[in-house]
Parts: sequence; structure tokens; C-alpha cells
Amino acid sequence: MINNINKAFESRVRLGVMSVLMVNDWMDFNSLKDLLDVTDGNLSSHITALEKLDYIEIRKEFVGKRPKTSYRVTQDGRKAFQDHLGALENLLNGLT
Repeated sequence: MINNINKAFESRVRLGVMSVLMVNDWMDFNSLKDLLDVTDGNLSSHITALEKLDYIEIRKEFVGKRPKTSYRVTQDGRKAFQDHLGALENLLNGLT
């Protein structure tokens, strides 16, 4: 049971990023940072880790003359996160 828990989601920040992206099409960096109450560097490092796993995709664009970076969950990311939540649920149900 515990073997199905995904270590990529052990961090509160990564868990938060994935939770937000599961219910939003795209979310920009500043909105994620504000929602999760983390620093730029902290969020950036966790996003990089999720991107390396192909759990999220990144879109960079300009709004006016300002850069805007947004993120969304990939199909692989959605499945991995749903599997992780299912494993946690099974673990909790097994303990009650």
C-alpha cells in the first residue's frame, strides 16, 4: 500500500502546486506563489522538479512588455497525482 505513494508529492509545496493545477487549466507563477505563500526561489525549485518528471508543462508569453509564465498539469502528472491520492486513501482506509 505505502509503495504506491509518490515521493514527488511529499513536499507541501509540490502537493499544493499539483492540487491547484488539477482544478485550474493554467495558473501563472505569481498566482501560485501567492496561493501557496512561498518565495520565488522555493516555488521555482519545486516547479523545476515537477517539470523534469513531466508532471507539469510550462507556457511562457509576454503580456504587453512583461513576461508571464504559466503552468498546467500534464496527462502523466494528472495520472500520477490521482494514483498518489488513491494510495493515500487506501492507506487511510486500511488504518481505520
